[in-house]
This record gives sequence, structure tokens and C-alpha cells, in this order.
Amino acid sequence: MKLKKSMDKKININIDGKDYQVLENKKLVDVAKENGIYIPTLCHFREIEPSLGTCRICTVMVNGKFTTSCTTKIKEGMNVKINTPELIDTRKAIIEMLFSEGNHFCPSCEKSGNCDLQNLAYDMGISVSRFPHVFSNKHVDFNPKRIIMEANRCILCRRCVEEIQNTDGMDIFSFVNRGVKTRVHIDYEQEEKLTEAEALHAMNLCPVGAILVKGMIYKEPFGDRKYDILGKTKQTSSGDFCSLTYDDEKFIVATTSLAGCFGCHMSLLDIDTELIDILEIVEFNKSPLTDIKKFSKRCHVGLIEGGVANSENVAVLKEFRKKCDILIAFGECSVMGGIPAMRNFFSLKECLEEAYIHGVTSEIGANTIPNHEDIPKLLNNVYPCNEVVKIDYFIPGCPPNANHIWKVVKSILLGKEFPVMHEEFKYD
Repeated sequence: MKLKKSMDKKININIDGKDYQVLENKKLVDVAKENGIYIPTLCHFREIEPSLGTCRICTVMVNGKFTTSCTTKIKEGMNVKINTPELIDTRKAIIEMLFSEGNHFCPSCEKSGNCDLQNLAYDMGISVSRFPHVFSNKHVDFNPKRIIMEANRCILCRRCVEEIQNTDGMDIFSFVNRGVKTRVHIDYEQEEKLTEAEALHAMNLCPVGAILVKGMIYKEPFGDRKYDILGKTKQTSSGDFCSLTYDDEKFIVATTSLAGCFGCHMSLLDIDTELIDILEIVEFNKSPLTDIKKFSKRCHVGLIEGGVANSENVAVLKEFRKKCDILIAFGECSVMGGIPAMRNFFSLKECLEEAYIHGVTSEIGANTIPNHEDIPKLLNNVYPCNEVVKIDYFIPGCPPNANHIWKVVKSILLGKEFPVMHEEFKYD
């Protein structure tokens, strides 16, 4: 009876300037949730005790010191800061570093739409990383019987190491090596004993796309994935909207396509008959849509599709930065490098040799790498646009929904926010 009374003891704490009475010795992250205060987490899993505390995304300030809310037990008189500008920016920075280091190409990832990391990024309003991309090339293990381990996406959260066992109670995953060389190792003998349900549990437990079950990839169609269903209204850009006012009768917009598939420009036209309304306030200047090759006037907004893969892309992007007041990168290729940036896993020499030397051709003597002064020089890597020039706004998607694109453009031009609904927002 005394034990129960002790467990039910209520204490006083302060969170972001507001007093709460809560049960003693509970985890701060759980107490916050019970009181309607959201703290983002990635490694935290309710059944793992003690909490892992590896991702640091739930970082808060307790009594003036930084700590993780998933590992902190509440105590009498505790003063907690959760949603200060500094803490919010710290969480965003951690997410951005994970994206920059891990080569998370969302449009080609099997976990897209079911990925906790991806959803956290969009919930925080992150659509691009402030950090340069590492483009590391880690091991992809196809040897296990039931699963594939994609180390390029692994964030070393320890969920699989602590939670996943087969029916014999044997561990499947473990950490090997130390420091930056740390990776998740699979015990092939024990992994072979996994049932299909246990393998699926491992894939679902992973907060990213590092653990995949063979034969179960892309099982859920668009619209039925976890975060397609659990979505909400999203923010339309990465910053506050500015209101543009000009003496011209119409706003001048330019567009271009760099290293991409031109799908984002096709999406621009998917607004269908509403394009007539757009043309009431917008005049297109330099753009593939008008076939105007050179800027004939300064533009209010420039829309950039595609990543930066060669010297011509660099020159075009820099010209757009000079000639446009506001630059918007739209589509995954311009925002994160996208599918073209997957060549960053290999050297440029390997890519060219595979395409031109080892590729199958019906033309005699065609097994040569083209080399002419008129051909733009390829860069060693494909870069997102913001690593070359300053980008003001980002619209993710592969391609973004047409309504999403135009709502962002109208919000910037007219200084009035047009909310982007979940069905118009694309994770990939």
C-alpha cells in the first residue's frame, strides 16, 4: 500500500513558464505528451527500457542544462524549457545533419511515406539541409535470408539492436566498430530463423529505410502509407512570406530546368484551367514554357527545377540568382539532389565508363567517352541548388503537386498565405 502511494505521488514542475502537477519519476517526454506538449523523438520506443537517448532530437533544457527528455525522470521543482527558439533550431539541425550524412533519397526510398525521419523533417518545416552533403558510400547487405540492411540510411538509433530477437530469444543485430566506423552487424545464422512477422516487425521498428524485408518492398500504395493517412496541413515554405509590390501590371516569373527529368515543369501545367487565373497576375519571361532563351527584364520570382550536375547548370543558376529577386527550388532534385545525385555513390570516371565504354551499343566505334568544348563539363558530384547559390524558398516533392507550387508562388507574390493541405503535399 505504501509502495502504491509513493508511485502515485504528485509533484510540481514548470514547463515553458507554466506550472503542472504530474506523477513523480515518469519520463519527461511522457509527462509532456500527457499534458498536450509535443516533443519530437526518433530513437525513443515505448517498450525499450531504459530509453536509448541516441538521436538527441528530444533535447530540452532542464534547470538550465541541456539533456534528452526520453532519459530524464521528472523531479520536484524541475524547470523545463522545451520550445525555445534555440531548442527548436537544435532539433532541426540534428535532423538536417542526418539527411546530409545519410544519403536519404526520399523519392527512391522504399520506406518513403512510412519513414519517421522524413515525417519529422516535414513536421518541423525542414525541406533542405543547411549542411553540405557527405555522400558517403556505405555497405548494403543483401546476404541475410529475409532482410536487406541499407547502411547508407541507418542512423544508429539502436532500436533493432535492443528490441529484435528471433523465436529462440537470440539477438539478430549488434553494433560493431567504433566512432564514425560504427555500423549495425547482422547475425546471419540467427536472422535465418526469423519468422515473416518478426522480420516485418524489424522493418517497421526501424525509423528510417535501413531494414527492408525482401519481397515486401513497396507493399503499400501511395495514399495508404502511414504518413499519408496521419497527415495534416503543412507549411508551404521554409520561412515567413514576404509581400512583393511593384509598379508593373503583372508579376514577372522565370523558370528553368537543370539536372532533372522536367517532371516539375509538367506539374506546373497540371493546374489545368486555373492557369488562366494565374496568367491574370503572372507574366512568364525566360522559361521553357515560353521558349524565351534570355532574360528580357528583371524577374520577381525564379523557379528552379533540377540539381546542379555540370558547368552549364552552375552558370544558369548563378544567372537566375542575379536576375530574380526571389529564387524558389521546387522538386527533390533541386532541393536535395534527387535521383541524379545517386551517381555520387560512384566516381565520375566509373559513371562515364559504365555509360560509354561498357554500355551496349549497335554503333561501330561508339565505345568512347564524348569530349568536346561545346559539351558542358560534368561536376564530380550532383549538388542541390542551395549549395551553389542562396535559395529563398523550397518546395519538396517528386514532383510537387501543382496546387502546392502555385500556392507558394501566390503566397510570396501577394503576401497572403495559402495553406497547403495534406493531400497536396508530397513526401516524395
